[in-house]
Amino acid sequence: MSTDLSPSCAASLPPLALIAGPTASGKSDLAVRTALAHMAKGGKAVVINADSAQVYADLAVLSARPTDAEMQGVPHRLFGAWDGADPCSAADWAAAARAEIAAAHAEGALPILVGGTGLYIRTLLDGIAPVPPIEADVRAEVRAMTVEAAYAALTAEDPARAAALAPADAARIARALEVVRSTGRPLAEWQAQTAGGIGAAVTLRPLILMPERAWLYERCDRRFAMMWANGAVAEVEALLARKLDPALPVMRAIGVPEVTAFLAGNATEAEAVAAGSQATRRYAKRQYTWLRHQPPAAWHRVTLDNSPPDSLVEALLRA
Repeated sequence: MSTDLSPSCAASLPPLALIAGPTASGKSDLAVRTALAHMAKGGKAVVINADSAQVYADLAVLSARPTDAEMQGVPHRLFGAWDGADPCSAADWAAAARAEIAAAHAEGALPILVGGTGLYIRTLLDGIAPVPPIEADVRAEVRAMTVEAAYAALTAEDPARAAALAPADAARIARALEVVRSTGRPLAEWQAQTAGGIGAAVTLRPLILMPERAWLYERCDRRFAMMWANGAVAEVEALLARKLDPALPVMRAIGVPEVTAFLAGNATEAEAVAAGSQATRRYAKRQYTWLRHQPPAAWHRVTLDNSPPDSLVEALLRA
């Protein structure tokens, strides 16, 4: 197996290690091992979260956020940094990640980005479309429409975008329609002028973990069962007690709806665990598909049928 991660960027640019992969693929453990190996050589390292569930303070258990013991003294950033009442958008996270990466570089530390949220990673590296804030009355009008009506309107006002979307994709249809109505320009025009990406300002050392499916799915099942045994129910009870908007990302995170169904008496423990495990496997499959096709072909992809080997640590540290 080749582990050459030699970057194509100029060596003078500050380094950024990136460990991506589907949930339960061993990313967090590899990040800590990489940081410890770098620190053992006299360097400094910081692990920075790029997982959209692990950003929320309310989801320590259900997001499999690393514990203090698992961090092994390595500084970790952006884990549990957002309150569940405050949704963390890709732009929000990217701004915070840019600041953490800059701070790491300022103190001579190696930032190690770890996570599987593709939109977060793409926004950080490539930037985001500078769409102006949507007018409140436009947003209210669009969000009050049925998905059928919104799709029909989008077909008339931005036919190219409508043709690219599934007629039932309510969130993307609404976003495209409110952008064209509020700004007078289709979303594609805004997306063609992304800003704020740091990809050209760093020497990227990317690694994508692509485990064998059977191994990964077994780990997904085992991990959700462990979450259930280690406090997932109490975590969701505390979340429900806050009476947050059910539409918030924290309330829709994997495991929260399944545990909520159990607490409401709408599912047995066995049914809830099975549903949570299935939701985790489906999410891993979506991540797997995105990571296989969306990142640049030059990003090193490693197929594994076990935990990531030590050779990958050295590859990530290689200048």
